Amino acid sequence: MERRRFLHLAASAAALPVASRTAWAQAYPSRAIKLVSAFGPGGPTDVTARLVVQALQKSFSQSVVVEYRAGAAGATGTKAAAGAEPDGYTLLIGTSATLAVLPAVTKNPGFDPEHSFTAIARIGDTCNVLVVPPSFPAGSVREFVAYGKAHPGRLTYASAGIGNQTHLVAEMLMHDGRFDALHVPYKSGAEMATAVLSGQVDFAFPDVSLSVALAGEGKLKALAVTSPARRAQLPDVPTMIESGLPDVVATFWGGVVAPAGTPPAIVEKLNAAINAGLRSPDITASVAKIGVELSPGSPQDFAAFIAAERRRWAAVAAATGISLD
Repeated sequence: MERRRFLHLAASAAALPVASRTAWAQAYPSRAIKLVSAFGPGGPTDVTARLVVQALQKSFSQSVVVEYRAGAAGATGTKAAAGAEPDGYTLLIGTSATLAVLPAVTKNPGFDPEHSFTAIARIGDTCNVLVVPPSFPAGSVREFVAYGKAHPGRLTYASAGIGNQTHLVAEMLMHDGRFDALHVPYKSGAEMATAVLSGQVDFAFPDVSLSVALAGEGKLKALAVTSPARRAQLPDVPTMIESGLPDVVATFWGGVVAPAGTPPAIVEKLNAAINAGLRSPDITASVAKIGVELSPGSPQDFAAFIAAERRRWAAVAAATGISLD
């Protein structure tokens, strides 16, 4: 009798923290949620952040505030989010730039993409576009590569910074196309695109959201997209795969992660809210105009995707020899 009573009391005591955590998760969120962006306003990361704000505020009565923590190629904001309290009130827009490319080009970014964070939901992706000035003497990737080979060391290209994804994609093109070009790094994607517009450089890989209008107005010539399939916004522009360079494939993806240790019940609640928002007609209609392809899924799907992308970009960095160390 005493033994049964002891076991009953022990079981009741053990259940208390679980009940407490469950009640806490059910009440979540009871205050504003902070969404950290590791880059400044504008650009694909900010687009992703705005989609998340819209999706969460559809499901929760609490506000969602974007906090911009730019610096060190995205490491500043990412490290800050990794060190936050794992209570669901600090989230991060994790991107290919911060969770895959940065760890590939530096040995110690100050966080571990797979162990510092808990994956919540993948949002979607955009792609890069190989663009040249309208007067450039090439109308296809094959002609462009042939020109590069025929004029060794003559071509110049812009990126959004050393070790940035736009830098690695250009190096992938040169590696597989077997030609060389001079790298001219800029501070942002907008400056990079302006460099091609003004004729300061010969080519670059801006985001599709920047490229659509410029190519449509004839200010830039789009030769190929880096996505696995053609983009609806540029239906006549072939992929790199179609252009004979099957390994030059890259997307700029974004999703939501939280500090490691965030309770699973809160992770699931956030995932459900984000996925429901992404499926709403107003969000799907708005992203179609800016080149974002949505990819809702489970936290486990996103975690596996991050791990695969980390391995892939590590291989690219090794093949091209790009390092920030």
